[in-house]
Amino acid sequence: MTAPDAETLAEVLSYYDTLLSFGQRYFREPGVQVAVYADGGIAYEAAFGQANVENGTPLTERHLFRVASHSKSVTAVAVLQLVERGVLRLDDQAGAHVKELDGTAAGRLTLRDLLSHGSGLTRNGPEADYWQLETPFPSRDLLLGWLADASSNVIEDNVRFKYSNIGYGLLGLVLEATGNPFGEHVRTEIAGKLGLNDLTAELDTARRAEYATGYSALAFGDRVPLDNVGTDALAAATGVSSTARDLATFFAALLPGDERLLTEASKRQLGHPLWATGRGDDQRYALGLHVLRIGEHELLGHGGLYPGHTSRTLVDPERKLVVSVLVNAVDGNPVRYVQQPFKLLDLAASRSRGSADLGRFAGRFGNIFGIGDIALLGGQLYWLSPDQEDPTAEAASLEPDGDTLRVTGGSGYGAYGESFRYTFEAGKATSVRSADGMLVRSPIPPS
Repeated sequence: MTAPDAETLAEVLSYYDTLLSFGQRYFREPGVQVAVYADGGIAYEAAFGQANVENGTPLTERHLFRVASHSKSVTAVAVLQLVERGVLRLDDQAGAHVKELDGTAAGRLTLRDLLSHGSGLTRNGPEADYWQLETPFPSRDLLLGWLADASSNVIEDNVRFKYSNIGYGLLGLVLEATGNPFGEHVRTEIAGKLGLNDLTAELDTARRAEYATGYSALAFGDRVPLDNVGTDALAAATGVSSTARDLATFFAALLPGDERLLTEASKRQLGHPLWATGRGDDQRYALGLHVLRIGEHELLGHGGLYPGHTSRTLVDPERKLVVSVLVNAVDGNPVRYVQQPFKLLDLAASRSRGSADLGRFAGRFGNIFGIGDIALLGGQLYWLSPDQEDPTAEAASLEPDGDTLRVTGGSGYGAYGESFRYTFEAGKATSVRSADGMLVRSPIPPS
């Protein structure tokens, strides 16, 4: 499938904007920052909510976030760049570069084992309260001590997928040993090559005031602001900072046809799935990249969870589309938002263009029972549910007939065959009676 046509993409992004603004309020997330790369550049970016709740600071597209395990994708690119230069090989043992680990079980692990989470190493080490900001993130010496201890190899290598931040910390040590420390490599060979000013390998202390404040989970009680700290020896696993724009631009450089960072051959290695993640056959892991299926499309990407920030990026190589979503709460749900454009495009695909005045029917409508959207996607009108995890799951197609819309799809519970009846004045709807016979109102006031 080729990239979506400009008109369909515009319809999808216009409706997506309303889902984001509604979702941030409805799901009680402090702030949501989003960027969409399409048609060769950033086609959409926006920010909703607040960067700091206590001060009432609005979130903008330029606020920085800790994007956490997106760092693993950045690290994988760095390793593959050095493989292309002959500095490293994917089958190198880590101990061949990190001499302190030569002869240990961790030192015998290959770079491929570490990149694919097939190493069997401990996820976070024996004491991981650094994730709760109760202790500092591990230093180089502490990380080496953990790795040198045989207990860090929790299971044998190449038995199954076992996610390991410690394994990526070891990759950071490998990069350091080659004379290409992670932070410097990111600055010169990744961000520098792409002209990115906001993508850094670690907390940028000089720009601390530009970061969105991170918040604890609602389930913990009232949200409280969390400190923003450096990740020390785990920067290659979880240190990266970015905006949604720069993050989407980085992942866009992994699309077919762009060789600024890696050759096509290296990108194929990067995205070749090696392990099922245990969540079904539709979710797998490659080298620093998740591989998953949405509808008929195989997507790449990664997520991130840092104390106070959570994030997700998805890449569609076929449609050359990238979506990055950042939320400044540890229980934020960027997965909900990041999947929506792909599902909306699937819904809009292969639809013929309807009459030019279909847009007059579109809007958000509600009454005491809830709300629903009539959205124009690919020249077709649909009834969608913006308060659901997947607004498209129960999509019902609607066919115009004068000033009415007949329900021609969806569940039989949704008044199939009946009609939305509009009253228009000067081209604007003044009242709408829904297909179930109840009066609904629009616009819905902000929650």
